[in-house]
Amino acid sequence: MLQDDGGGSAFAPLVVLELAPDTKEEAVAWLLSRIRDPQHSGGDGDDFLSVAECQYIVKHELDTLRAKEETHVPGHSQAKLYPGKSIVRRLQSKGILVQMFPLHEKEELKRLSFSWYKKVKLAFQPLDDIRHYYGEGLGLYFGFLEYFTLALVPMALVGLPYYLFDWEDYDKYVVFAAFNLVWCTIILELWKQFSASLAFRWGTLSRKRAFEEPRPGFHGVLGFNPVTGREEPVYPAAKRHVRIYLVSVPFVLLCLYLSLHVMMIYFQMEGWALTLHDQDPTFWTGVLVFVPSVIYAVVIEIMNLIYRYAAEFLTEWENHRLESSYQNHLVLKVLVFNFFNCFASLFYIAFVMQDMVLLRQSLATLLITSQILNQVMEAFLPYWLQRRRNKKMIRRVQKRRTLGEQELPLEEQVRLEADMSTYLGTFDDYLELFLLFGYVSLFSCVYPLAAVLVVLNNVTEVYSDAFKMCHVFKRPFSDPAANIGVWQLAFEAMSVIAVVTNCALIGMSPQVKAYFPESDTQLILWTVAIEHFLLAVKFILTFLIPDVPKHIRIKLARLEFESLEALKRKVRADSSSPRRSC
Repeated sequence: MLQDDGGGSAFAPLVVLELAPDTKEEAVAWLLSRIRDPQHSGGDGDDFLSVAECQYIVKHELDTLRAKEETHVPGHSQAKLYPGKSIVRRLQSKGILVQMFPLHEKEELKRLSFSWYKKVKLAFQPLDDIRHYYGEGLGLYFGFLEYFTLALVPMALVGLPYYLFDWEDYDKYVVFAAFNLVWCTIILELWKQFSASLAFRWGTLSRKRAFEEPRPGFHGVLGFNPVTGREEPVYPAAKRHVRIYLVSVPFVLLCLYLSLHVMMIYFQMEGWALTLHDQDPTFWTGVLVFVPSVIYAVVIEIMNLIYRYAAEFLTEWENHRLESSYQNHLVLKVLVFNFFNCFASLFYIAFVMQDMVLLRQSLATLLITSQILNQVMEAFLPYWLQRRRNKKMIRRVQKRRTLGEQELPLEEQVRLEADMSTYLGTFDDYLELFLLFGYVSLFSCVYPLAAVLVVLNNVTEVYSDAFKMCHVFKRPFSDPAANIGVWQLAFEAMSVIAVVTNCALIGMSPQVKAYFPESDTQLILWTVAIEHFLLAVKFILTFLIPDVPKHIRIKLARLEFESLEALKRKVRADSSSPRRSC
């Protein structure tokens, strides 16, 4: 896909469509004629829109290409069409269109790489440049990653001396648990304001939700849509609900049961290792004590990965019409299992076994092991893949230079980018931050070093993610967004659970138990009462702290006022202008 740069003869490539090798010539000609249809041609936005926004518009235009009277794709009788059917989605589902991706801008990418990760320094990320190149969705993710890392610094500064000077005294965690209660509430409310500031600066804060077209994988019997006035697949909601409640929900419950079974096996291994160490306390039996936790942490990561594929398959099979509905159901499935799989053992140790020493050891092992695995998968593996790709590029460059050319021609550049990995979105990135937030907010009072480890992990995450976005992945299409969406609700739900968990840990501490030496019932009642009071304070703070800062609300109101005044002036001018007689 090419865009005229205004000179009439030179073109700047925006989006690449790769077709299957066996695509018929008549299909290619037909697709080109539909793309060149005058009703789908856009204006020149070189001076007004960024390249990322232009690429987003091109994708939108391609996604909205609809079949007219065609019954199938020319030359491919198996690719059935009907009036109103999305052409690009049918080409993708039948394997005719292999992939569609926007091209990188080499010079712009070099400048972004230099300011983003090539200079190792203590500085904020160039969020405006990231947003300009990749769009608001990725800009908000990296903004949240930066904000979360900075929000962890106070907890790390408190936790480090607490860890160093109170190492063997596991009972004195009440103060740190109380700090957790305040911290997890305040940071999420302040993030809303920071997010609103970014969205206002980028022009998406007041963005209205766009009308959603059916998602590519949606299928059903051809019917009439009274909203759009055209024929499209229709699938009964009752059938979808049957699939959700009679298949998906039982499957998720079965997976939770299997996770619980694996957890009990882990506790048996842990008990066996501790018994060996108690009988013969040597260096090697001391090392053996940590082995079950390491194995369990690896198994957790493997189970999360397998379940993720199963959840995607099930959510696809549920046949959701809209992409937003698909994403919401997928996020819910994945969050429920990941939360249970990662934190069930810690809750069991804390509130059933009530062993704070084992809780600290298990939390440290799970956190460190998961971070090592993530760094291998997200930093070292992409770096190795990029080195292989660089060798391939160097060979091509050397070959071209022997022919007298100084740089790769456009065709070769497109082929190189086509071979790059596809960025699958921010889902996994937010999920990783969600689990880290859980480790820190739920149980870090018994392992204060957790915040320090998460800060170090997030710093390396910034550099590894920046490297991958610039050199490992194809450029993703821009994703206009005003906030982090459903993940805001997920983090807020975790903060509520953190309040309950930390209150329970405080109630279990020896210092608090000393005030209720004769009655456990009184202790439980007081703990529940305080927990309810803190939850009430939390929800009151949610209402008292506005999601949008006051100065931005004033600016938005002023913009609305000026727009209405301009409209009034235009109406008055039109009504007072003299009409010509025929």
